[in-house]
Amino acid sequence: MNPVISIIVPVYNVEAYLNRCMESIREQTIKEMEIILVDDGSTDNSGIICDEWAGKDSRITVIHKKNGGLTDAWKTGVRASHGEYIGFVDSDDFIDKNMYEVLLKKASECNADITVCGLVFAFENQNRPERKENSRFLKDVYGREQIIRELFPALINDGSFFGRSLQAARVTKLFKRSIVVNNLQYCNEGVSVGEDLQLTFSAFCDAGKIACLKDFYPYHYWINEASITGRHDPEYADKICSLNRQILFIQKEKGVYDFRKQIYNDLVSLTVLGIKNEICRNQMADRKMILKNIKSFCSHKEVKEALDHYHMPNLKLTERLFIAFLKYRCYALCYYAVISFFG
Repeated sequence: MNPVISIIVPVYNVEAYLNRCMESIREQTIKEMEIILVDDGSTDNSGIICDEWAGKDSRITVIHKKNGGLTDAWKTGVRASHGEYIGFVDSDDFIDKNMYEVLLKKASECNADITVCGLVFAFENQNRPERKENSRFLKDVYGREQIIRELFPALINDGSFFGRSLQAARVTKLFKRSIVVNNLQYCNEGVSVGEDLQLTFSAFCDAGKIACLKDFYPYHYWINEASITGRHDPEYADKICSLNRQILFIQKEKGVYDFRKQIYNDLVSLTVLGIKNEICRNQMADRKMILKNIKSFCSHKEVKEALDHYHMPNLKLTERLFIAFLKYRCYALCYYAVISFFG
């Protein structure tokens, strides 16, 4: 008899956190599940820890594979799964023990293709307060016509800065297996920033019914700020442009709604965030070098196209000015604006 839920856990060099993650999954109040650990070529003891867990619980399967990145790892887990529903947990995070029981109950009651909950950003620095995040959906249940009429117009951008109504993380969703399997083809392993949007966006394009748990935050997204580098990432612009191309490709292939303006808006928002981080995290670097990096960032074809076609009527004045500085190549003004307000 197949399990009701398959929980996919991609694993890579997380020996310090993996036991905490697995304990939280094994403690789930729903027992009819399989747990698939995909060791993505870990070079620490993570693979050994996976095997130890499999020896403790017959519901746990371990797949050891050559390193292929996060998307490739969870896709491998999906292909090996048997459950009617699929959930995801990243191996440095942890979940409340009733997460999947509550999600499954809602999914079953509504016959939902996707059931959505929220997450809590939990910081290793305990002086940082936790922060909650959820998709900004107003109703508990949406049928297909309501999805198209009420969710699609603001799914990726609502006209404000980084105004995603959809919280893009795959880990806050319980999916019917079929909707994940049917959209694996749209999840490009080469996309390495914001890659979860590939799955959630394509699945939302197909969904006949979506259920929402607006005040339920069972997923704890662990943030170790000490591991976040402050150096210039010369590939960051390439990475967000790769995401942009893939999301534009998906919306064209699906053909269910014209999301192009929203996708341009999203790239402009990611560009602003990237340039702000470039300046804030590298204030000790040479100013000319930072301005050169900003110019290189904005020279990407996708960024230029987004700056030409974005439409965000709900921007604040300061946001409008900053984007105008980028569009008209006033990079020094961008630099001094960030230093003045965030330096």
